[in-house]
Amino acid sequence: MAIHPAGQRRLGVLGLLSPAYLWLTVAIFLPLSAMLYFSVLSDVPFGDTDWHYSLENYRAFWENPVYATLLWKSVKLGLMVTLVSVLVGFPCAYVLAKVIRGRARETLFLLVILPFWSNSLVRIFSWAIVLRGNGVLERSLNAILPFEVDVNLMFSTAAVVIGLVHSYLPYVILTSYLGLQAIDDSLIDAARSMGAGKLTILARVILPLALPGVLAGAVLIFVPVVGSFMEPRILGGRVGTYYGTVIEDQFVAVFNWPLGAALSFVLLAVVLGILALASPILRKAQT
Repeated sequence: MAIHPAGQRRLGVLGLLSPAYLWLTVAIFLPLSAMLYFSVLSDVPFGDTDWHYSLENYRAFWENPVYATLLWKSVKLGLMVTLVSVLVGFPCAYVLAKVIRGRARETLFLLVILPFWSNSLVRIFSWAIVLRGNGVLERSLNAILPFEVDVNLMFSTAAVVIGLVHSYLPYVILTSYLGLQAIDDSLIDAARSMGAGKLTILARVILPLALPGVLAGAVLIFVPVVGSFMEPRILGGRVGTYYGTVIEDQFVAVFNWPLGAALSFVLLAVVLGILALASPILRKAQT
């Protein structure tokens, strides 16, 4: 029995998509299912522990105001890092897309993606060496300036922001670069020929057309930063206690996996809620 051409196309599409769906199932849905299962347990189901199904872990989030405070602190950190990354990354992407050509562009691209080639812990401890008192930054400034300066940014919010921006800045540069590359140069030339200044061209032509790439990079930065724990713990010290560090403590130090899983799902729900509220802006930017 012959298969209809439309059925053959559907089978072909299904065959092409099956590896992606398999990867999503193994790498995302199965771990999330396991986390959801742990979040409704009273204790870890290992050994001879006495456990039962319960929603006490979710109730703990609402009864303990510390969790909500740390979650809001993490959201503010995510917004701050995203804003700084966009302000720094968009001009870099514009230079790469519209100003520099040839091998100079390839060299700058290499510098942009260089952080991806090193271990995250190596990057964080490198910043610790630079930002600490009597570190690389302080010694360099004292060697250049005619007066002594005391620069010790370690164990501060600024150090956490610097470390996170360095880790996630390439995302907004690359996505903004793709958006800027899609802009036809003739549109900019036409605006310039009609008497528009540089700021007018930037605000009325370049930014609206490049906005989808910028927003995509902002989302790619905000989502992981809200739950980050390595940079805050190493660079922040006592001020580096965020929602992500509390979740890590539940899994690593306290061995309270059910509470850690419940806190993780609360974080997931908050992030999805923020993205849902921002979805009208994202859809408008794509039209």
